[in-house]
Amino acid sequence: MARGRLVLTLVSLAALTSAASADTLPIKGSYGNKDGCAYAKSGESTGSENFFLLTSEAITTAASACTIEKLLKTEGKNFTAKVSCEAEGEEAASEDTAKITYGPKGYTIGFTSDAGIKWGPLPLCK
Repeated sequence: MARGRLVLTLVSLAALTSAASADTLPIKGSYGNKDGCAYAKSGESTGSENFFLLTSEAITTAASACTIEKLLKTEGKNFTAKVSCEAEGEEAASEDTAKITYGPKGYTIGFTSDAGIKWGPLPLCK
């Protein structure tokens, strides 16, 4: 199975199992890079290693999927959320806190567990 399909399958399964208790981000639409937005439109992965997608329910990359579990803080279009992440090749999900900030070019995502991780900016998918 292609890496992108595996992660997207994991996201779908995670969304189904945690939908009853999970919060969502108060955003409309999907935000991502070219391949992330292509998936948001078609539901089909391009198989790209350069895949980033932010929706109200999850943050998805080519190698990981993070489900929004609880919205901790909202400041305008900026959010802090508890997330449950599943990485390709890992057996268990890990908990983290995502900082999702809005700027002129879209959303940027960072994680408190690793200040070196910055995904974005991710513009609104058209």
